[in-house]
Amino acid sequence: MDLENNLHLAFQALNRRYIMDHPGEAADQLEQMEIEEVSDLLQTQSNSTVALVLERLSGEFASKILLNFSQQKNQRLLNFLDPDLTVSLLRQLEKDEIESVLSELGPNLRRELYQLLSYPEDSAGQLMDTRIYKFRETMSVRQCLRRIQKLKYKKANNLYLLNESNKLVSTVEMQELALAEPNQLLKELAQPLKIFVNPTDPRDEIVLKLEEYKLTSIPVVDLNERILGSVRHGALVKAAEEEATVDIQTMFGVSKDERALSDSLFSVKKRLPWLEINLVTAFLAASVVGLFEDLISKFTALAILLPVVAGQSGNAGAQALAVTMRGLALREISSRQWLNILFKELKVGIINGAAIALTTSVGVFIWSRSYGLALVIGTSMILAMIAAGLAGASVPIILTRLGQDPATASSIVLTTVTDIAGFFSFLGIATLFSSFL
Repeated sequence: MDLENNLHLAFQALNRRYIMDHPGEAADQLEQMEIEEVSDLLQTQSNSTVALVLERLSGEFASKILLNFSQQKNQRLLNFLDPDLTVSLLRQLEKDEIESVLSELGPNLRRELYQLLSYPEDSAGQLMDTRIYKFRETMSVRQCLRRIQKLKYKKANNLYLLNESNKLVSTVEMQELALAEPNQLLKELAQPLKIFVNPTDPRDEIVLKLEEYKLTSIPVVDLNERILGSVRHGALVKAAEEEATVDIQTMFGVSKDERALSDSLFSVKKRLPWLEINLVTAFLAASVVGLFEDLISKFTALAILLPVVAGQSGNAGAQALAVTMRGLALREISSRQWLNILFKELKVGIINGAAIALTTSVGVFIWSRSYGLALVIGTSMILAMIAAGLAGASVPIILTRLGQDPATASSIVLTTVTDIAGFFSFLGIATLFSSFL
């Protein structure tokens, strides 16, 4: 019995010595074995020895080893490992697997790791797919294909190569792999890595890089250049569609959390505050009309034509708002270009306003036979559409400069501005030209 124990201890010491002296070679050898065998072999090794191996094993292989360790081993190991390495390994696992590995940890460490696992909304870390092919560059094509057959990731169209320090160095197209000789090494098929992103990079930057380098996917690496996953073009398209629907809701004062079948009380809670705000702004617009109560009572035709001016200015403002928000979202413009944008909308407002004013004046003259009324509505139409265009461009730019989402209830703000501008310009000019009405 003593001889057996001594042999076992000697075997452990020999493995530990080999791993400590040749960690890269040891990782290559271990990746040729079954995960269960590797787990059993490392289960009794010291935390420092296991850490040295995990740093050099491909992320997928290393993360599966954690699942095969005992809870006690994981508890000791994860307290020892660098948090960045721990998070990199955990990201390769499913949610239930992560919970299984972290369940026995102390509350402070578990809270810290969960916090590190969470990425900002619409960041590369949130959009990435961790189911990617990662292999050591010294692996042969035959060994690689054998691993691919086991993993069976259907969406992958390329694989990523790692050096002996487990850092991302290059990539190989699946087509190149399929045409290669079985004994060729993967590094012989490798192509230089064009670009990569960090997990906290925003979606807009990823889109720009994909378009600039004509890629269908882009790898995501941590600060130590270890690959975490890959953001595919399809994930970006899906995220863009979701954001577009959210923007539509927030523009009209509806919470992005509300869905078509949300609970009624939840919908009321999210919508009612904005409706109350809209009511206040409506009274503000109505107070402008109240200033000209005597004039309207004297010339009732003004009350009939008032919605025409407000409606046209509202449409002009909505057009400017849509174009400006799209430019900001696609990074065609920045808030620093506000002067150019406003100057452009000023010119558009003058030209469109003049054209609409001419049509409106002719129509009003035919209806009322009053040159004065036609002059009033024509002049006010130009002023109202200029103000509306400037407001439509200004609202999202101002919100962006303030660090707010430009889609947030911008429609409600714009409606208030265009109503007041339309009412005040029409009734104000009518007051000036009242002797011609």
